[in-house]
Amino acid sequence: MMEGIDGEEVVRDSEQPVLPPNGDINELLNVGQEEKVHEQMEEFLGPQAEYNEEEEERKYYRRKRLAVIKNVLAASVGAMIVYSIYLGLLQMQLILHYDMTYREVKYSNLGLEDIDHKMLMGINVTPIISLLYTPVFIRFFGTKWMMFLASGIYALFVSTNYWERYYTLVPSAVAIGVAIVPLWASLGHYITRMAQQYYEYANYKEEHVQEQKKLPKGACHRYIVVFQSVFHIIFYLSFVFAEFPMCLFLNNYLHNNEHVLSLVKHCGAETSGVIPGLNTTVLTILPRSMLLIQVESILMGFAFLAMVIFLVLCGAAYRPTEEIDLRSIGWGNIFQLPFKHFRDYRLRLLCPFFIYSGFEIMFAVTGFSLSYGVCVLGLKQLWLLIIIYGLSCSIFSSLSLFLLRLPRWVCLPGGAAVHFVLLVVLLVWSPKPNELGLLGPLLVISVLWGFGSALNKTGLSTLLGMLYEDKERLDFVYTIYHWWQAIAIFIVYLWSNLPMRAKLSILLAILLLASYCYWVMERRLIRKVPFRVPRIPRPRHKVKGYRYLEEDNSDESDSERSEEDEEEEEGEEEVAEEVGAEDREDGDQDSGAWAADSPRARRRGPRGRRRRRENGHVQEGEREEQEGG
Repeated sequence: MMEGIDGEEVVRDSEQPVLPPNGDINELLNVGQEEKVHEQMEEFLGPQAEYNEEEEERKYYRRKRLAVIKNVLAASVGAMIVYSIYLGLLQMQLILHYDMTYREVKYSNLGLEDIDHKMLMGINVTPIISLLYTPVFIRFFGTKWMMFLASGIYALFVSTNYWERYYTLVPSAVAIGVAIVPLWASLGHYITRMAQQYYEYANYKEEHVQEQKKLPKGACHRYIVVFQSVFHIIFYLSFVFAEFPMCLFLNNYLHNNEHVLSLVKHCGAETSGVIPGLNTTVLTILPRSMLLIQVESILMGFAFLAMVIFLVLCGAAYRPTEEIDLRSIGWGNIFQLPFKHFRDYRLRLLCPFFIYSGFEIMFAVTGFSLSYGVCVLGLKQLWLLIIIYGLSCSIFSSLSLFLLRLPRWVCLPGGAAVHFVLLVVLLVWSPKPNELGLLGPLLVISVLWGFGSALNKTGLSTLLGMLYEDKERLDFVYTIYHWWQAIAIFIVYLWSNLPMRAKLSILLAILLLASYCYWVMERRLIRKVPFRVPRIPRPRHKVKGYRYLEEDNSDESDSERSEEDEEEEEGEEEVAEEVGAEDREDGDQDSGAWAADSPRARRRGPRGRRRRRENGHVQEGEREEQEGG
């Protein structure tokens, strides 16, 4: 009986319905919501039917190419504004300070003539030592920041004209001399580097671009030609805008030709110095000080605009990791490499052309414009000659685009032939003073001289970009080019009192020598004569930053690390320099060696070592699990 009663109680208890607690209902609801959210996340993060990876990649690289074009245009406009301000202000300043009445009334015993002499000395003499510091500055600050800082120094020069004293004008002129070669080396380097980047973004599907190998020989040439042409087309407009203060402001205060040229007896080839006999009073009335301040304030505003363009619109020439690699070869090596590049016969044979390029542009804006132009037409027509010269240079710089179809040796000999004819004509031409009927012939000579200058400057910059395609040595090559130009400008400053025929004879001799040396260089390259290119040392990263943390191995002992360093040093000592780099570039084995030693390959190296270490740790863990099992 007791067993039956117990059984009935058990059945009665089991038949009673058990209600689930509220917590279980909430858990079921949460599970359902989580599944719904998970499905929505998968739908959102999963492959989209409308997403086209190739199309997005194409758009991405199109934006990159547009950014490169923006960088080239910004750098060109910034350089044009900087030199427009510099040349315009310097011209206006020298004319005002030349007038004896202006000096005596406004500054009495201040000695403006002596200040101008020392100011020009600071501008022309200081660049002689620029080969010692230019590569160091460019590697330390970076290409973009070097352009920005140099434009700031030019803005400083403008600001010192608010208070014209010895302790303001002369130090700012010396600063200009310090900044000239770094600015121009950075500009040439920057434009060539943008051409290389544009090639990479335009051919991003190529295997050598995706694997970050060295670009094929000559791959960037067409982009270098186009970008250098665009830069010079825009930059040469600086000669046009530089004359705006002269024609809009200063011309209203100048005397007529009968007064200014009253004591001038000879012009052209028969002169000695600049313009012997030019009247020392060239101003009819003195310009008001407030008006001068307004003009200088406008120039100061454009100087700040140029700085903003360099800072905001110009992108970096290299990625941060590449900048670190360029600096990490050692400051001693960076200091020595410009001198070591003189071993290359290509640079040695181009040096006469570098010197002539400095001679001819200074002769155009000083020798021809003054001894022929002002001496014949008067000071009021100076702005017209310079504007015609600048427009001619700008327009004819576009002719270098024919290098896309013609061989590269057409450009430099073409400009040299035009200048040779003009120099011979100027050697035998001695026009009379104050002959306004000679305006036409002088304008024709100015146009033709601009034609030769455009072919010369654009051709040299393009040629250097073609010959030296390695981005690790571009700053050294352009530094050498513009340093020789600075030497030539210094020589022109020294010979200012020589007879005009002596100046023209020196120009003619340098032009013939430059043409012969260029012919020898091209002939050697056609015959594939090997040239010596100094080896760029491998980066040695002393400081451990975010970029190199992945290379560190915390399990590596100090002894292992020191042994690896010794092996690397021995490997570097075995290779002293590269001989015949151009011939070896065609071989597959050497191209692979370059790729292994390039910064890009070294960036891939740490990732590969990290993956190998991770794979080793995974295999080690699997073996431990098997042993434990």
